[in-house]
Amino acid sequence: MATATLSPVDTDKLSNLKSAVASLNQISENEKSGFINLVGRYLSGEAQHVEWSKIQTPTDEIVVPYDNLAPLSEDPAETKKLLDKLVVLKLNGGLGTTMGCTGPKSVIEVRNGLTFLDLIVKQIEALNAKYGCTVPLLLMNSFNTHDDTLKIVEKYANSNIEIHTFNQSQYPRLVTEDFSPLPCKGNSGKDGWYPPGHGDVFPALVNSGKLDALLAKGKEYVFVANSDNLGAIVDLKILNHLIQNKNEYCMEVTPKTLADVKGGTLISYEGKVQLLEIAQVPDEHVNEFKSIEKFKIFNTNNLWVNLNAIKRLVEADALKMEIIPNPKEVDVVKVLQLETAAGAAIKFFDRAIGVNVPRSRFLPVKATSDLLLVQSDLYTLTDEGYVIRNPARSNPSNPTIELGPEFKKVANFLGRFKSIPSIIELDSLKVTGDVWFGSGVTLKGKVTVAAKSGVKLEIPDGAVIANKDINGPEDI
Repeated sequence: MATATLSPVDTDKLSNLKSAVASLNQISENEKSGFINLVGRYLSGEAQHVEWSKIQTPTDEIVVPYDNLAPLSEDPAETKKLLDKLVVLKLNGGLGTTMGCTGPKSVIEVRNGLTFLDLIVKQIEALNAKYGCTVPLLLMNSFNTHDDTLKIVEKYANSNIEIHTFNQSQYPRLVTEDFSPLPCKGNSGKDGWYPPGHGDVFPALVNSGKLDALLAKGKEYVFVANSDNLGAIVDLKILNHLIQNKNEYCMEVTPKTLADVKGGTLISYEGKVQLLEIAQVPDEHVNEFKSIEKFKIFNTNNLWVNLNAIKRLVEADALKMEIIPNPKEVDVVKVLQLETAAGAAIKFFDRAIGVNVPRSRFLPVKATSDLLLVQSDLYTLTDEGYVIRNPARSNPSNPTIELGPEFKKVANFLGRFKSIPSIIELDSLKVTGDVWFGSGVTLKGKVTVAAKSGVKLEIPDGAVIANKDINGPEDI
């Protein structure tokens, strides 16, 4: 515990908090001690400040270029051996609220009536069928997504894939004013609690008993990824490299574009590889951090981790990831959530590396503008559930798409497009106002569509719009 460096005031705060938390019967003893531990570390101010002059660019040994990975054996029996050591874990704690959905984000339809979860299941089923292996799927839910997910996975009961669900921890929100748990203030509903970020995946795996069960079946590595990243598919070359080189942890990074300047990056620091997040960067270096010249890569949150190493580090309480304070308001009460991120754990594992992967392994759907990309002719869907980019597009980067608030919710977005436009030759699209798209529309180059206030602007069926600003029907 970090109490050794606490001021007398903070020691009192922590001890009062501890007795308050002891009375919360909604959570386990593991959750209580994990929470108190996190708050103790936060109060002791152990935030690590990075000394800018010590930062070094990682070498190709530490961040391995994807093309340097050894080719795979052609022998299917060798591939089966690799896959038999693997577990796939999707972070499934997020709700689709930002896109106007209720329930887990992973059940938003992506393409052809299939959800994120349908595609993930299809992919693993195809691997298991092809190689005769048993790769299980684990879903880490939060208390927000747990009940819905249990109902949803019932539909996969007859598939050739084992699906396990477990919950990440549930911690009480802290009332900023007096540092008491919000549920003790009478707010005992869901608003009183929060899931403490995906850094919790490691203790949650151990506490749920899932880790020991996987080790007992001979599993060695877990591939962890966000459930909304359509590019996060099993990559045997990476798995093979980790097993050959005894790397306990691998973070997939990919080259930064201007859209990713805030993403965390890998650095060499005091002889270790570690994740540098924008929150840790001194103000005077933020622009340097955002530049694509010095920090060329960012974290995709596709992580490969050795299961035995997770067990060793969790049991030793050695995973002290940077704490991310997240202030919120619940019914005008100011509260604090303390969270951690799984990527920050990289520095605690032996022989940890990054792999600089192609951009195709990072295809997250965070907003309806991303949904437009993956539903368009820019991508196709294979029978195995893989979303593949259309080779007909010559530009290696995707078009930038900005949709106004009228398109923010999935239902509104789908209602405003009779069909998703063809965007193979599109560079950028910006849409504002009350705009509706007909079917079979083609967009090319730079297109801006801005409906005047109070005016409904309809793009007719079959329209081809290239390098144009459209403010009314007369511009089409």
